[in-house]
Amino acid sequence: MSHAVQVKGNVVGMSGDEAVAYAVKQANVDVIAAYPITPQTIIVERLSEYVNNGELDAAFIPVESEHSAISTVVAAALTGARVFTATSSQGLALMHEILHIASSMRTPVVMGIVNRALSAPINIHCDHSDIMNARDTGWIHLFAENVQEAYDLTLMAFKLAEDLDVLLPVTVNLDGFILSHSVERLSVLDDETVENFLPPRKAIYTLDFEKPMAYGPLALTDYYMEFKKQQDDAMKNASKVYEKVSEEYAKISGRKLGKLNTYGLEDAEVVVTVLGSTIGTMRSIARKLRAQGLKVGVLGIRVYRPFPINEILKIVKNVKVLVVMDRAVSYGAPAGPLYMELAAGFYGSGINPLMVDVVYGLGGRDLTPKDAERIFQLGYKILEKGKVEEKTIWVGVRE
Repeated sequence: MSHAVQVKGNVVGMSGDEAVAYAVKQANVDVIAAYPITPQTIIVERLSEYVNNGELDAAFIPVESEHSAISTVVAAALTGARVFTATSSQGLALMHEILHIASSMRTPVVMGIVNRALSAPINIHCDHSDIMNARDTGWIHLFAENVQEAYDLTLMAFKLAEDLDVLLPVTVNLDGFILSHSVERLSVLDDETVENFLPPRKAIYTLDFEKPMAYGPLALTDYYMEFKKQQDDAMKNASKVYEKVSEEYAKISGRKLGKLNTYGLEDAEVVVTVLGSTIGTMRSIARKLRAQGLKVGVLGIRVYRPFPINEILKIVKNVKVLVVMDRAVSYGAPAGPLYMELAAGFYGSGINPLMVDVVYGLGGRDLTPKDAERIFQLGYKILEKGKVEEKTIWVGVRE
């Protein structure tokens, strides 16, 4: 935390789920739609307590499914309300139809996603298959490394979503159980500071019986493409607006959450790129290896959509080997989703590090320090050989 910033707030102990709920309370939302699913349930449980004991003046709506939850907040957002919901895994999959409608109708929904593996077989632990299944639904996607970031990004998400140059829904992703159920030291802002940062939403167009307006009308070959182009333009705007929001948030918190979360990129030869809580694991191992004289680095990606390829290109131009860690599988594709994003972004740029894809941590499989060190060593083996012999490697699978 910067000592130049006088932060008004407290230090508390909270789990990731509790931190998200606390941020939502401070955001003074108007409508919450709730349906339980492990490991997200604590978020909406805490919010129900805040509403019940009078700490939050909001409509808390228990619904019959995740499909109903997302439908409820989309409708509420169209009335001008500030809204929130949360889910995981199969719940997000059940929402899928409405995810596209939420973004195309330009509703600034904020949704906490506690990342969990998709069935089958049934698994309640972390991987990123749920959010990667929704990566092209037109939502902005943010990833937290730790509990502090889960809190910070939730507050920032409302500011970003409701910006009139954006008006897109936002997910805040935190790794199931690893962050959702782990208690960490958390610096929270005071309510007045949050209220100044995030004043009540002022919507331009709302559902109003006095001034009828159509939302989601039929658009065939005449206008459909124009709607999609506007969505794409809004996503590009979101990249610029995120920078503005992060600068403003840094002024009140002392914490600057840029699009990227990097370590050792200044002179690194071998860099690992990854999403979520694993950033911290890889940073810890990178420090150990740097003490041994190895030039390694970690490229964490905090903003996954819009994908920050321009920022990435600036800092990896001298990297020789890039090891991409995917906590999801894109079945039948050349590699995992994060790898393919980077490969597409590098194409034609003149920046061509040797790249290998590592699939890890599916269904909550633990990434041990030994495995993490092996991933860096894999990068050095590629550097020594000067080529990639096997594009995708699975780490942690039992032989």
